[in-house]
Amino acid sequence: ARVEDGTLRAEVSITNLAGHKLPTAYPSRRAWVHFVVLDAGGSIVFESGRLNADGSIAGNDNDRDPSRYEPHYAEIRDAGEVQIYEPILGAPGDKVTTVLLGATHYLKDNRILPFGFDQASAGDDISVKGLAVEDDDFKAGGDRVRYAVPVGTSSRPFTVRAELWYQPIGFRWARNVDDRPSAEAQRFRGYYETSSALSGIVLAKAEAKAE
Repeated sequence: ARVEDGTLRAEVSITNLAGHKLPTAYPSRRAWVHFVVLDAGGSIVFESGRLNADGSIAGNDNDRDPSRYEPHYAEIRDAGEVQIYEPILGAPGDKVTTVLLGATHYLKDNRILPFGFDQASAGDDISVKGLAVEDDDFKAGGDRVRYAVPVGTSSRPFTVRAELWYQPIGFRWARNVDDRPSAEAQRFRGYYETSSALSGIVLAKAEAKAE
């Protein structure tokens, strides 16, 4: 991390040590980067990817609106942008869905790739989808995300913290049962609401200083 002309610039590198995409299996699972910049007094200057108490991710378009989703980023410049590694299912007409039987394709699949993954020869059902295709830093074995944060006259030195979070059931997958008025759906929602503040865990973290 470094400060140039009033902007803190940092790079977060993620390495996938699993033998498969991360996250894998059921598509309700997601991983994301929680990135925080603190000034010399410990006050937050910038934050992207905070887990809210209801299990949603601050700034995530899909958690706010079921018809939208957060794109893949090569560089993040605004607190409303967050790097989320996830599969987003698409129904006919490119409509976002969490209904497996209604899904026909992926609108986004930027799950972190394992070493040895060859995008050129990957079949359509497992290939990278969305803006990650255009990101040269997104490749077999991991990803690198750049951050450009305006810090102005905030007091130095800055502390930069990056965490890779994982959540087995994303907010949208839990809340999309709201329109299914069954006892089972309501019970599930109650379970989720009870544990939503603790629904994510940190897989990895790092810290750096910037003058």
